[in-house]
Amino acid sequence: MNVHPFIEAEKNAGHSIKRACDLLKVSRAAFCARRSDKPSERRRQDAELTERISQVHAGSRGAYGSPRVHAALQQAGTSCGRRRIARPMREAGLTGRCRRRRVRTTVPDPHATFRPDLLNRDFAPSTRMNTRWCGDITYTATSEGWLYLATVIDIASRKVVGRATADHLRTSLVTKALTAAWQTRKPRPGLTFHSDRGCQGGFN
Repeated sequence: MNVHPFIEAEKNAGHSIKRACDLLKVSRAAFCARRSDKPSERRRQDAELTERISQVHAGSRGAYGSPRVHAALQQAGTSCGRRRIARPMREAGLTGRCRRRRVRTTVPDPHATFRPDLLNRDFAPSTRMNTRWCGDITYTATSEGWLYLATVIDIASRKVVGRATADHLRTSLVTKALTAAWQTRKPRPGLTFHSDRGCQGGFN
């Protein structure tokens, strides 16, 4: 049976710890050592704060860092400083996500020759294959940096007929995509190709 709670009650009542330990045949040193292991009020508050921080962080799907977690807690009525938030987050391994810098792939070349829109923005599918193509460039983030993808699509079938990837946005990226599409389909004369007025000469 653990008699330490009885000794603690005697202490709170103003009685002698030594006499209580002698009567219950408990080492006074052991009792004092056990009392020192109890969590302090600061530790208890830190544990509660960490729990609130974890809830806010999980609610943001791991996107919030300490500034936004601090703002959310302040709005919810929890008053504390930003540094008080940052330390428990660091100890719990909670970090926010930084938005990646957006990459513009459609940058009109002011010196490029103007080309009329031969499709008149009509991208509806048709039954005639290899008469209308369109192309564009997209990108995705990888562990080694940005990866750019140039595609050529047959509007009639919505099928990608040519593509190329590279770690740059130079003209060679899109000319490779167009070359791949040409070699795959070998269209007859009269094909119309549409693209945005980007900085890559191959798509113009």
